[in-house]
Amino acid sequence: MNRLNHYLRSSIGAIKGGAVSLFMVLQPLAFAHDNVLTEKEEKQGWQLLFNGKDMSAWRNFKQSGLSDKWQVIEGEIRLTEKGGGDILTKDKYQNFDLKLEWKISKAGNSGIFVMADELGKQIYSHAIEVQILDNQRHSDNKIDSHLSGSLYDLIASPKTSHKPAGQWNQVRILLNKNALKVWQNQVQTVDISIGSEQWNKLVTKSKFSDWQGFAGAEIGHIGLQDHSDPVAFKNIKIKAL
Repeated sequence: MNRLNHYLRSSIGAIKGGAVSLFMVLQPLAFAHDNVLTEKEEKQGWQLLFNGKDMSAWRNFKQSGLSDKWQVIEGEIRLTEKGGGDILTKDKYQNFDLKLEWKISKAGNSGIFVMADELGKQIYSHAIEVQILDNQRHSDNKIDSHLSGSLYDLIASPKTSHKPAGQWNQVRILLNKNALKVWQNQVQTVDISIGSEQWNKLVTKSKFSDWQGFAGAEIGHIGLQDHSDPVAFKNIKIKAL
């Protein structure tokens, strides 16, 4: 709120002085509320994984640094071109509530990883993925469990949770003692217990049936995927449970 008040005071002064147009004044207001915690969230124990200014909480998979193809632009984390590599949080999390927003480019593909480790060759070797996709244009739209908001290749998301490419999507991932729940755009897409009989049946029927170590980590990183397509993220926040 203090940040918003600052913008309002400075904007009113600028208008009175005739220094800038109304459009120029309102432009920063469009994202002034992004990447910040409310007082209530702070009291509840939420933490920002992205402050809108830098990516100090992130690094590339199996590396200490971060590719310059992942950039902070206008208060967003953006993969600007392919070759940036998958990234993950420097910290690990076990039981958590994660919220973020994503926006995919036309015909684009990406993903959000949870419980990622660095024991396999790729970030997805053992991690669970919540899919990000342009459901209308990308070629991986033939399988329901590959559409956005789905638990990739395991559980399909409802169509009511989908938005077209170019629009912001809200995702919440809640993991507590192996109970995994996912919402996309306020629609629940996943409700399952990792390691349960239902879970094991789904894994057996999926591409992960013979992937050693898949979903086996008790604690792991949050990851964002480089699938070669431009993608943007903002308002990434987490609360340890």
